Amino acid sequence: MDRKILKILLISNALWSFAEGMFGPLFALFADRVGGNVLAITWAWAGYLVVKGLTSIVVGKVSDKYMSKETLIVFGFALNALLTFGYLLVNSRTSLFLVESGLGLAAALALPTWSSLFARYTGKSKNGWAWGMASGTDDFVTAIGIVLGGMVVSKFSFSGLFVVMGLIQLSATLYQAKILYYGNGAKNNKKVFRGLRAAW
Repeated sequence: MDRKILKILLISNALWSFAEGMFGPLFALFADRVGGNVLAITWAWAGYLVVKGLTSIVVGKVSDKYMSKETLIVFGFALNALLTFGYLLVNSRTSLFLVESGLGLAAALALPTWSSLFARYTGKSKNGWAWGMASGTDDFVTAIGIVLGGMVVSKFSFSGLFVVMGLIQLSATLYQAKILYYGNGAKNNKKVFRGLRAAW
């Protein structure tokens, strides 16, 4: 069990889940405010799931042959943060559908690779504890996020919520990027990091 890598995966996933939880129950209310009816909401959610489902299959093959899982997960986290800020530009059913579809792509890049990496680094020792910790933490921080998300919207606005969510997910991305340095097959990445540090 590689505790350093597991810590990176657990903390970054907790931040992701916390930010996602802030918006989850409020999605329908937001969609209604930008002119989305019931059908628009279902199409946006379906778009998310279709893109996520189809892309997950492709990502699985790519991560096995062409690109490291560590790189894909960081791309997924970064895209998710970017598209969360993209909610600030949503003003129609079409733009809502596009953002949701993009988030489906981000989830496809990040979530299956996260599970694969987590399984790899837990190994066979105490993996029940590790998966229990991951699942329990995910539920706990999502619950906190739901409450805080409602508070932010009630006191400020959806725009304020998206800024807070985006900043949290940006933090998750930066923290997750540490896996590029500590993960398997990271020798070349370490050279890049040392070069950047020296240049800085």
